[in-house]
Amino acid sequence: MIPIKDTVRAREFPVITAALIAANVLVWALELSLGTRGLEELVWRLGVVPERFLRSPLPFEWVTLLTSQFLHGSWFHLGSNMIALYIFGDNVEDRLGHIKFLLFYLLCGVGAGVTHILLNSSSAVPAIGASGAISGVMAAYLVLFPLARVVTLTFFFFLPLFVEVPAVLWIAIWFLSQLLNGLFSLAVGEVMLGGVAWWAHVGGFLTGLVLARPLSRPAYRYHPDEYWPW
Repeated sequence: MIPIKDTVRAREFPVITAALIAANVLVWALELSLGTRGLEELVWRLGVVPERFLRSPLPFEWVTLLTSQFLHGSWFHLGSNMIALYIFGDNVEDRLGHIKFLLFYLLCGVGAGVTHILLNSSSAVPAIGASGAISGVMAAYLVLFPLARVVTLTFFFFLPLFVEVPAVLWIAIWFLSQLLNGLFSLAVGEVMLGGVAWWAHVGGFLTGLVLARPLSRPAYRYHPDEYWPW
């Protein structure tokens, strides 16, 4: 299922969401300009490396919990993350406010990184990407807009179909897939199964669930904001 848009209309321009997307794209452009060796060095220095994080006394290692959120490994990695941030981020930013949304986003990314470190403590492979932070954004969307729907592209015998799926169902299916893959990765002893840090997604999502309600502003009352027919 490929998300296309949601049915919740943002009331304010999502300044932080747009800035985060721009920052990720600019960093990706920098990555492309470095060449293979330079890129490997950048990812090694700024990615979350669990084994190094736990043994290193250097305060800089904590910074990687933030810097890793803006690095990506491929066009698909970047594109899929930015689409999800674009769809869900504007509404969550609306409800939290610009500054609190930025804080929320970064804290979800930190929660994702810490979860990955704790469950993959011996790994020397850098973990990068905005997926953990965006997982938290999706969790907040689930909490704050339970009646929303997600317009989704799916295929029936190679025919494209656009269907509206309840956001609760869409996000629940997504989270269940992350959790099951995470459990399977533990069972086979390869936490980054398929090159994906599944537990970072789970950790970011759970962080978002915890923080969404305390950081949110009161719901707007002049009309329901969970559903807006286009």
